[in-house]
Amino acid sequence: MILLTSDTETKPTKAMRMAIANAVVGDEQKGEDPTVNELLKRTADLLGKEDALFFACGTICNFVSIKTHTRPGDVVLAEHMAHIIRAESGGAAMTSGVLMEAIASERGIFTADDVQQALDRVAIAPYLYSANPRLLCVEQTHNFAGGSVWQLDELQQVCNFARQKGLATHMDGARLLNAVVATQTTAKDFASCVDSVWLDFSKGLGAPMGAVLAGTKEFISEARRYKHMFGGAMRQAGIIAAGCLHSLDHHVQRLQEDHKNATYLARRLSQIEGIKVRNTAPDTNIVFFDVSGLGIDTAMFLNLLQKHGVKMGAVGKSIRAVTHLDVSWTDIEVAIDAISKIARPYANVKSNGAQSTSSAQKTILQTA
Repeated sequence: MILLTSDTETKPTKAMRMAIANAVVGDEQKGEDPTVNELLKRTADLLGKEDALFFACGTICNFVSIKTHTRPGDVVLAEHMAHIIRAESGGAAMTSGVLMEAIASERGIFTADDVQQALDRVAIAPYLYSANPRLLCVEQTHNFAGGSVWQLDELQQVCNFARQKGLATHMDGARLLNAVVATQTTAKDFASCVDSVWLDFSKGLGAPMGAVLAGTKEFISEARRYKHMFGGAMRQAGIIAAGCLHSLDHHVQRLQEDHKNATYLARRLSQIEGIKVRNTAPDTNIVFFDVSGLGIDTAMFLNLLQKHGVKMGAVGKSIRAVTHLDVSWTDIEVAIDAISKIARPYANVKSNGAQSTSSAQKTILQTA
């Protein structure tokens, strides 16, 4: 099965498994795991931050960051389709008691004017009755916008404006290194725009798990308390950190291969009748497309696709395909061929003008 559902589908390579097996370990909770400590130092240096903290996954990085930056009743601003709003089970509200103010945008990228409009909405009532805006979150790259990238100048303008308005700034950097490779901008330059930032090692970098949150020493000291409070402390976590270190050494620059594969996939899909690609020129490794033009719904299409040995995922009414370490150029060709076979009966029916959409659907099902 060719797995294009997410870049979290990556499996550890043999070399990474060897690094994991040979990891030197200690007690992570007490700060005594040497492999974790090495990862924290390297990530903090990479991001240009004073200190860092190790977590099992990125979602808890967001929870802990919001908890550290805010107080109950505060407002957190984020793009309306941000992972922190749409895909974290309402955790920020539960763990931090905050309100989320959504900022609408075209591609997950918003402006200082958009932030001001959000602040105006928060302050529509007199000060006595309004919640306090405390934190602005950005997502780099933006998952549900098709892996779109904040350019450095865009990020600087928005974050500088936020600081002028008294807001702290936080970056969900799950795929930050995809942005680094796509733009040739350093991770340190991107991270300099925000007060806190985290990297995920279990996506395109190919580690089985692990994320690192970075910020000032004061921020990380407070975040460590919340990490412990939320059950995030670990013991011999060096076996996890070793995989993360291996990915930093061997899997960063190869992300450009994923980007090329995504670009090729988007271009080829846009040539298939009945398929509408949402981001025809993807910034990084995520492609969204719609199949309603085939006369079948998303669930049916995905089921047919799996019968051809290809798996993708649904996000709302769209389909998401994510390229990664375990997907080759040949795999992309196989996926395109499978989609073409599913779509071909529709194209034939349309050109002949002899059957209705429902008849086309039957034809697709019979030939898939």
